Amino acid sequence: MSAAIDVIGLRKSYGEKLVLDGIDLNVAEGTIFSLLGPNGAGKTTVVQILSTLITADAGEIRVAGHDLHKNPEAVRAAIGVTGQFSAVDGLMTGRENLILMADLYHLGKTEARRRADELLEQFDLVEAGKKLAMTYSGGMKRRLDLAMTLVGSPRIIFLDEPTTGLDPRSRHSMWTMIRDLVAGGVTVLLTTQYLDEADELADRIAVLDHGRLVAQGTPEELKRLAPGGHIRLRFTSPDAFSLAAQVLPTAAPNHESLVLQVPNDGSVHSLRDLLARIDDASLEVDELTVHTPDLDDVFFAVTGQPTQSTESTQPVEHEKVTTK
Repeated sequence: MSAAIDVIGLRKSYGEKLVLDGIDLNVAEGTIFSLLGPNGAGKTTVVQILSTLITADAGEIRVAGHDLHKNPEAVRAAIGVTGQFSAVDGLMTGRENLILMADLYHLGKTEARRRADELLEQFDLVEAGKKLAMTYSGGMKRRLDLAMTLVGSPRIIFLDEPTTGLDPRSRHSMWTMIRDLVAGGVTVLLTTQYLDEADELADRIAVLDHGRLVAQGTPEELKRLAPGGHIRLRFTSPDAFSLAAQVLPTAAPNHESLVLQVPNDGSVHSLRDLLARIDDASLEVDELTVHTPDLDDVFFAVTGQPTQSTESTQPVEHEKVTTK
């Protein structure tokens, strides 16, 4: 597949603070690529550089086939950006916000109104489009924000933590909209702190930590990097539990709950082997459950930190990239 975004050796510093340390990224067209990492890892800085809001110190960058350093205007014409903080003007109606964006794209009066109405329909905001945006719920504002990003029909969209603060229903609604965009040929680069969001949406994931890429691959590939896969065997008979502990010496026993936790990579072969050993020993197992590592396990394994860190960077005001 052709690359929508191709980055080699991306570096960025603020004074003596190294924010990005030689990042390589390759995002295929028509896919969702997610950047994960704790606060301060450099996710937003990557988005700001790729969307031409700030400049890199070093690195080769191509976005939508254009060299970002030599032709930033061509890059801006191909992309849309939805930042962490809404760009919606609360003193305007939803429709007026969209028309304003269309005017910035020089679409012309008739086309601007047609495009605004089309997006209000697409994002289920037809009735809300007549009301001031300050009256919108958080989910409605994020939908309008995304609709504003799409006014110029971008080929590539940067979504910087687009569902932060949304309730579960609004998050799932946003996920559906993102999938629909990709089904229509749009490429999405998504930053998020919600590991379930990346697992649900992303075709490929890169994990950033202290400005470096510490892991990259499909969600399933990353899960295989993390330890902790196991099979849980629960017994009701103390005698069966004791016998199983002898037959399975690598298992971690919990004598109080009569549970054995057997290390396992979750593959069919290893599971079949365990079942054969249980059958050969005539063990009476009351409950068997398989636990495979999830992205929480991956995140902890590759970053070594369950808590969030804080990074000091130069503040950049959020804005929609509209130059054509």
